[in-house]
Amino acid sequence: MKLISFVGLLLLTSCMNNNSREKFDYLMFGEIKPGGWISTQMENDLAGFTGHLDELAPDLIAKDDIYGINRLTRRDKSKDVGNIKEGADWEVQYLWWNSESQSNWRDGHIRQSILTGNEEHLKKVSAYLQHILSTQDSNGYLGVYNKSLRYKFDGENGELWAKATLLRGLLACYESGTGNAPEILQSVERAVRDVMLNYSINTSDPFKAEKSFAGICHGLVFTDVLDRLHQLTGNREYLDYAAFLYRNYSKNKLMEEDVCLGNILDPNYKFKGHGVHTYEHLRTLTVASYATGDPQLSKALEIYLRRIDSVTCPSGGPVGDEWITGRKANATTTGYEYCSIHELLDSYTLLLQKSGTPDFGDKIENLFFNAAQGARNPVESSIAYLKSDNSYAMTGTLNDTTPNAKQTRYKYSPVHQDVAVCCVPNAGRIAPYYVKSMWMRDSKGLAAMLYGPCNLKTTINDQQIEISEITEYPFDYRIRFKIKLEKPARFTLKFRIPSWIAGFRLNQDYHEKKQFIEVSKTWKNEEEVVLDFIPRIQVKKDLNQESYFTFGPLVLAHPIDAQVVNGKEYSLPNFRDVRFLPKSEIIYRYNPDNQIYLSEAQKLLFRADLINPKSGNPEPVELVPIGQTILRQVTFK
Repeated sequence: MKLISFVGLLLLTSCMNNNSREKFDYLMFGEIKPGGWISTQMENDLAGFTGHLDELAPDLIAKDDIYGINRLTRRDKSKDVGNIKEGADWEVQYLWWNSESQSNWRDGHIRQSILTGNEEHLKKVSAYLQHILSTQDSNGYLGVYNKSLRYKFDGENGELWAKATLLRGLLACYESGTGNAPEILQSVERAVRDVMLNYSINTSDPFKAEKSFAGICHGLVFTDVLDRLHQLTGNREYLDYAAFLYRNYSKNKLMEEDVCLGNILDPNYKFKGHGVHTYEHLRTLTVASYATGDPQLSKALEIYLRRIDSVTCPSGGPVGDEWITGRKANATTTGYEYCSIHELLDSYTLLLQKSGTPDFGDKIENLFFNAAQGARNPVESSIAYLKSDNSYAMTGTLNDTTPNAKQTRYKYSPVHQDVAVCCVPNAGRIAPYYVKSMWMRDSKGLAAMLYGPCNLKTTINDQQIEISEITEYPFDYRIRFKIKLEKPARFTLKFRIPSWIAGFRLNQDYHEKKQFIEVSKTWKNEEEVVLDFIPRIQVKKDLNQESYFTFGPLVLAHPIDAQVVNGKEYSLPNFRDVRFLPKSEIIYRYNPDNQIYLSEAQKLLFRADLINPKSGNPEPVELVPIGQTILRQVTFK
């Protein structure tokens, strides 16, 4: 497992203390479009769970107009949120839940529709925009509570969380020019102003709660909206308010307290919270650190990142099944939630943008190519709510070959309505969030921060530039960049150097600087840059000193033949829940003297001579990228 280097931490700290200047800027959403296999995967998701979740779970997604006529009132004591409750006393805690399911789904659906240009789904986006903007009150309120409840809580609520999930999707529409973009930005700013008025900076207590649960704690990532609004408008008030929210959260006693400053600075504290909160709250801590330049917050961010490294599996999947409870990552005994995969990836993209530290690019690619792909069903439109790196069975309970009712999360489903409709919406968000971070801008030009097939159209030096990134990366390591300009212009193109390479070749004069390849020149109207990374098979050790194998950014796994156990069938054809039992229960061991080699380069098929514990003898075992597997063994004692 690659921990963030000491040099990387120094660079991170230096960046934050240097007047809190951010190293890169995001481009506008929609300026980077996916190509190749990433575009195909998005199109398949629109034909699958992302495009049809409103039909697969209509009561939660389509029929409950929770932002409109079904806003919550004091009379509401229960609501169908599609999950199994653990007792009637907790039902009221879940009343906000459909706002999360709906708006996170909408965010992914909006972004995938825009990025693929799918006309059918863009029409759905247009109709949604028209409706959701019509629900905004004259005072700017956009949310799920009527006037008797909003901003008047002394306990669990989803006020800020419902807004954060909603407004992130609306900002994607604004940035891409979808719909009436100026009206959308105005609506978002009015909604945020309404929050700032009712939870006034430094004089209110928005996170004070006698009994908190998920909603109020999720609400801390309202800072996502504030940070992006500052980037889009330059209004410093949004950053100041984000720092206020973090400080207010830290001083209150809440259910999710991993991110509270006192706990971070306590050397004996270990993460214990719900994993999704822990990993999304990294963004708020990051925003507060950069907004204030406070050395104490910079130090807290360093500590927080080290703690995340201690709960991260080889695939990048962070402990979250669903609580961390002081454990370190274990490829067999700890699982991770799909929501956690997405939220940690999103947090790392923010750190990559602000710090410019290339190590975060490695972490993002690890999560996206390994944990995220490895928790998708490679042949059907469904995902695993919970997954583990060593996945010996998917019968509901972690690696349990005797199916029972103790747990339902370790299975594949296009909805997961028997648990919570949260992971499937986030599975629709993760690819667009990866794509939006593939290129960034600095004062010198443009930087390729994450790799994969894509097409970029933006402006530089007041003229349009197009860059087509042609590659099958991470399944091939030649990347061709076709560059088109209206007229010659001088600027710098930067290319992140991954940590795993054995070397690289470039068809341009360049120099290396802080893990980037830099090409500074006057670019002609049409040029091509060809970048070849040289990968190698590596044997690494995880936190438990078990061995695992990588090739480039890909984690390799031994696929285990599985027996399919059919589950729920949905009214829409080709959608079902499914579980898997292993046909073999051999857990191989690794002898460092044995050979590992690439047997079929075109298919990325590998062989390793591993020890069969039943015979005690080595035998050739197939290894493939983890994303091609369902049941698998990743680490070897």
